[in-house]
Amino acid sequence: MPVIKYPRIRDPLFYEWDRKAQKCGLRHTVYAVNGDQYTGEWLDNLKHGKGTQIWKSTGAIYSGDWKFGKRDGYGSYSILDPVTKDYKRVYTGWWENDQRNGQGVFFYPNGEQYEGEWSNGSRSGWGKMQYEDGSVYEGQWLTDQPNGTGVLLLPNGNRYEGGWKDGKKHGPGKYFYLDKGQLLEGTWVADIPKCGVLVDFGRENAPASTEFPLPKIELQDPAGVLAEAQARFDDSHN
Repeated sequence: MPVIKYPRIRDPLFYEWDRKAQKCGLRHTVYAVNGDQYTGEWLDNLKHGKGTQIWKSTGAIYSGDWKFGKRDGYGSYSILDPVTKDYKRVYTGWWENDQRNGQGVFFYPNGEQYEGEWSNGSRSGWGKMQYEDGSVYEGQWLTDQPNGTGVLLLPNGNRYEGGWKDGKKHGPGKYFYLDKGQLLEGTWVADIPKCGVLVDFGRENAPASTEFPLPKIELQDPAGVLAEAQARFDDSHN
């Protein structure tokens, strides 16, 4: 009995073309329609693994980890200086779902710098901020503002230690006037001290101490009122 051979069924050519066009694994530079370019690893047509992206519109560059098409893991983001044509680092640290998340360092254009924790692209958690005027804040943050407990150190050496809310001194705190050798301990509301006690603190070594020391306040009972009241209380219970 003769053997009948049927021709092998082949997939249409466009299936083959599509398979070859799928990006998976390590690839050379791939250019997008808008001119952006990416060099690195892919998975199922998505940036996944290690890779470098350059945005044509801004010249910005990101090099680091990717996960399903988004920056996720550890990476560095830099921008191109239009004058010097050099790259300036903006952020180095951890990312999640295309946003800064976890530990990282952010470099501001005016020279300020933040190093600490991030959440959903905002400074949140514990971090240290160095300001343009030389001030340094280290403590708790929430949605880009000092919130919780923290220390603010001023360029002249004075410092505040205590509570913060929405970027302002709020709650119990201590303000050390090291230039005058004084300490204010009290309660703040929206950056304003509402009540507290001001005492001398290292006045003898202060560079700009006041002419006279602060008077000491002592609680006294000259008339013996408290002693008499205590005696009456004891007699009534005997």
